[in-house]
Amino acid sequence: MIEIRRSDERGHANHGWLDSYHSFSFADYRDPQHVHFGPLRVINEDRIAGGQGFGTHGHRDMEIVTYVLDGALSHRDSMGNGSTIRHGDVQRMSAGTGVMHSEFNASPDEPLHLLQIWVIPQRAGEQPGYEEKRFDDADKRGRLRVVASPDGRDGSVTIHADASIYAALIDGTEQAEFALPNGRLAYVHVARGALTVNGEALDAGDAAKLADTDKVTLEKGDNAEVLLFDLGPLNG
Repeated sequence: MIEIRRSDERGHANHGWLDSYHSFSFADYRDPQHVHFGPLRVINEDRIAGGQGFGTHGHRDMEIVTYVLDGALSHRDSMGNGSTIRHGDVQRMSAGTGVMHSEFNASPDEPLHLLQIWVIPQRAGEQPGYEEKRFDDADKRGRLRVVASPDGRDGSVTIHADASIYAALIDGTEQAEFALPNGRLAYVHVARGALTVNGEALDAGDAAKLADTDKVTLEKGDNAEVLLFDLGPLNG
């Protein structure tokens, strides 16, 4: 089974300083057909104006992954972490029993473009945690590079959820295949460019939900940057 969700079917909120598209129900966007997919709860595509951002606010019991597409993100949190995240960096914050943080565009005038991803953890009440890793374009060129996983394998960040996240850059004749274990779900989000997923043409912002299939094939890319999520059942 493959279900395609087009970019313009997502929720959308434009606050001037923040232009955000929601793949799942979020804030004022309520869509009972798109609340989560397995433990994948949020994919927000955010464009944040220079010098703007989210003031200090709290989270709990959620694995939050930030993937920067363009620009730089300044992060501060109550665990004492402070850093600037750029394209190629993947940030993981485990909210656990509770954490406060702020996120701002690190540039006073250049726009910031990112994906913020929330994944439901396997257990509530864990200790908060933070991690960031860098994955250069060469790591993702023509292949699926694991960037987040439950066991931190191959240098990925560790998320406390039944989910792994892979990133790929696919262009021209490049092809990447993912063997999906029986009973698991796959979700493919096209961050930019275009390509086909199991023969279905997708453009930037489009997504594919896959179940009851043993293989996911990414090919025929046109400067595509893609995230693939390997997901277990919710609370599985």
